[in-house]
Amino acid sequence: MHPVLLAIGKFRIYTYGLMIAIGLIVGVILARRQAAREGIDPDRIVDITFYVLVVALIGSRLLFVAFYLEDYLNQPLRILKFWEGGLVFYGGLLPAVAVGLWYIRRIGLHLWQVADIFAPPIAIGHAIGRLGCFFAGCCYGKPCSLPWAVTFTDPRSLAPLGIPLHPTQLYSSLSLFFLFGLLIFLRRRKTFHGELLWSYALVYSIMRFFIEFLRGDYRGTILAGLLSTTQAVGIVFAGISVGMLLYLRKKAADDV
Repeated sequence: MHPVLLAIGKFRIYTYGLMIAIGLIVGVILARRQAAREGIDPDRIVDITFYVLVVALIGSRLLFVAFYLEDYLNQPLRILKFWEGGLVFYGGLLPAVAVGLWYIRRIGLHLWQVADIFAPPIAIGHAIGRLGCFFAGCCYGKPCSLPWAVTFTDPRSLAPLGIPLHPTQLYSSLSLFFLFGLLIFLRRRKTFHGELLWSYALVYSIMRFFIEFLRGDYRGTILAGLLSTTQAVGIVFAGISVGMLLYLRKKAADDV
């Protein structure tokens, strides 16, 4: 595809980094608007986003580098160039959630209410970011002969060149746009705080589990190669999500 959107001399605008930035901006705008509707200071949302984003970028980048450690040992400064492509969602999710939960409690906001405010913006921001993966060639799929297979030809792409591949980045992006719409639908009907966040986690884990079977990049394996490490993490997250949905629903009913 087009890893570099614009090149003027040594100046580069990487499509991946641009899409990540657009996704972030869209997500923050939506989160601020929803916060205002629920009587929460929108500037608090910006503060939370800053801390969570920094931790998420570091965690997701480090896990990606761990998968391709040999490549980065020869050029360690490339580790810092995340805008070229290469983030692993689950690698950033765990530390970002921990920091987010800590900071939300620290500033005295309702934890699960704020989590629900962030859920749809995270989904659409993630969907836009996956389009950046497509342009960069990371998170690529296995070879296939389907009519919509994509062949990467740019030598700066992270995907294998000259081979028709499943456009798994687009599969992920489309599924996340669908998830965003689902969360907006659920938001109008939710019965307890935390319902949107854990619904997001559950549905995303399921969608990611099946898309993983079509991924061609290495992400570690378990069970003699039957599942990727990401699928194993997804199974755990799905279980936690179901448990939290049941727990928060019961807690809300008991508080009535």
